[in-house]
Amino acid sequence: MSPRDPGTEVDPPTVPHGIPLLDEKAAPVVGETNEVLIITGCSGAGRTGAARALEDLDWYVVDNLPPRMLPALVGMMAPGGEGVHRLAAVVDVRSRAFFTDLLETLDQLKLMGAAYRVVFLEASPETLVRRYESNRRPHPLQGEGTILDGIAAEARLLEPLRRVADEIVDTSGMSVHDLTRHIRDVVAGAEERPLRVTVESFGFKYGLPLDADHVLDVRFLKNPYWVDELRHLTGRDQAVAQYVLSQPGARDLAIGYADLLATMLPGYLAELKPFATIAIGCTGGKHRSVATTEVVASRLREKGFAVRVVHRDLGRE
Repeated sequence: MSPRDPGTEVDPPTVPHGIPLLDEKAAPVVGETNEVLIITGCSGAGRTGAARALEDLDWYVVDNLPPRMLPALVGMMAPGGEGVHRLAAVVDVRSRAFFTDLLETLDQLKLMGAAYRVVFLEASPETLVRRYESNRRPHPLQGEGTILDGIAAEARLLEPLRRVADEIVDTSGMSVHDLTRHIRDVVAGAEERPLRVTVESFGFKYGLPLDADHVLDVRFLKNPYWVDELRHLTGRDQAVAQYVLSQPGARDLAIGYADLLATMLPGYLAELKPFATIAIGCTGGKHRSVATTEVVASRLREKGFAVRVVHRDLGRE
């Protein structure tokens, strides 16, 4: 889905509903690499879930934003270098009177040269009623009527915006995870967030890492601690690494373990978990686990993974 073309020819702006439109010559310059996404649609259709998915993809998300504030916010985006380059604004009928100004606000964004996309979330009335009843919350537009009355009123209000949306997403049959996957596919494209892998050595006597997804115990290897000339060194020193990894099967274990991990790690992204922590432990977290961690991390890098190495317990003795 391509971004909306901001256009090159725009009629002179008027002032709708008292909103001051930007003069074309005074409009802020919006960087070509900036992205603006407007999330809107039916109450109960999953706007909050979409916002959370975007936050996980490193978008700057503003929820329940009055539309008339959107041009100023877009104008503050960084034209290059550091700063906000991916902005998502969640706009809904909680803004009440402000919401009716959204179409005019979109015209302002065109004047600014902002390439934006509108994603409209909806669901069947039956699905929306079920969601509201399960949450035991009233629909924001039902007033003294029923939930269905509120849904119908909102549908009438949203129809003009639905017609100009770039992407219409029916969430009726979607779980929270399904919606997250869909939003990721809409915005990520070729720049999908990579998996972040941490390979961490630790000492069992200091406790297991609380966030470990996998744990490998290498205490079966001979301990360099009992070798006087190696005791004061660590697994990052060549002498210790040689002592540990030259033991029968030690290096093959580290390589084989990394190869096994490489087959399963892509599944983390498929299940919307963009990080994985591999913990490798020995008694004190100084010798065997450190040497093994370095080999596992190196092998995973060879397989194309972005790997961060942490030696949690070095220096604790």
